[in-house]
Amino acid sequence: MRHPWKQVLTATLAALAVAGCSTVQVARPVEAPSGRPEPAATGHWQFDAGDRPPAERDGYRPPRRLAVLLPLSGSLATAAGPVRDGLLAGYYGEYRRRPDLEFYDTAGTARGAVDAYRRAVAEGADQVVGPLGREEVDAVFAQTVATVPVLALNRAGAPPVNSASYALAPEDEGTAAADFFAARNALRVLVLSSGDDNARRSTGALAARLGELGGGVVQTLAVVGDEPPDLVGAMQAALQREGGVDAVYMALRGPQARLMAAQVSAAGLHGRPRAATSQLLSGTGNPEEDAALDGIAFPSDAWTVSGAPGLPAARGVAEALPTARGPAARLFAFGYDAWLLSAYLGHLASSPEASVSSASGVLRMGPGGHVLRTPAWSTFSGGQVVPLAGAGR
Repeated sequence: MRHPWKQVLTATLAALAVAGCSTVQVARPVEAPSGRPEPAATGHWQFDAGDRPPAERDGYRPPRRLAVLLPLSGSLATAAGPVRDGLLAGYYGEYRRRPDLEFYDTAGTARGAVDAYRRAVAEGADQVVGPLGREEVDAVFAQTVATVPVLALNRAGAPPVNSASYALAPEDEGTAAADFFAARNALRVLVLSSGDDNARRSTGALAARLGELGGGVVQTLAVVGDEPPDLVGAMQAALQREGGVDAVYMALRGPQARLMAAQVSAAGLHGRPRAATSQLLSGTGNPEEDAALDGIAFPSDAWTVSGAPGLPAARGVAEALPTARGPAARLFAFGYDAWLLSAYLGHLASSPEASVSSASGVLRMGPGGHVLRTPAWSTFSGGQVVPLAGAGR
């Protein structure tokens, strides 16, 4: 099975001065027996790292042999490409000891993911990254025993013992937005929502986190379609309630947000903190039109806005790699994060205070194995995306 992307990617990364020389292979999905057992350990994790060199001062301690389970074929292959290339960019950019690396094709199915996991462990992997699809992750969590540490690249319930999950989840954005508002003493939030799945999940997490902080959602106003109704009166009514409105949260795409920004201003809310989901970027790109979004904060990946340690500038990578262009850049950064998490997994699992700065933000290990991401924050200025200085949490 030939994979021309390997040659193209390796050559490109070499040209970008991030090439290396460790073993990288790709395997087809086939059924294999379960892997070897490991000694029991207390707590959520069972690290059998006795044969690994000691951790570096910063906590870097990659496995000996890392297996990456991705849908390199099938319906999810388009999403897997940027994730794979971002992971390889991090791998080749590391000058310290690196593991042998092998990719296993899950074919985008639950059966393929389970078979790939079993084969990887049987062939000696001492740590696993993936799978990527939610159904794949659900199957691996339910049908296998994590005899080696597993970092799944999606969320599907609570990770079992010795497993973690990392995803660019809308819930994380809602939680981060609540913390963003709280840092500005803005705990009564008016929500403008498109009502789609992403918006529901992010606004639900926003409300939950605000409740924990002693605040809440004042009201949620539906913004449906490309030409939303006049909601100025409804926003003014919310503003006049007891306690008023401290901030505005937009779970909207760019074109909707551009139209609503004028209504927010007309309702007298322009001077209050305004934040949005990362969907705000969808449908943007014309600075003249996007000037309407000036001052609205939104979560972003650090790499594309201000750069990330260990990665070349996003613009240069995008010129060389199609998988790092446009919307794919977010998945490329996600793949880079997956490499970092695999190399620092033991460090992050050792303490809830441990963290690593990644292409997508600051990563920590939360309770029960969910990786928590504190995103970088950006805003529009003159219709252009710029880092938001002093965004805090």
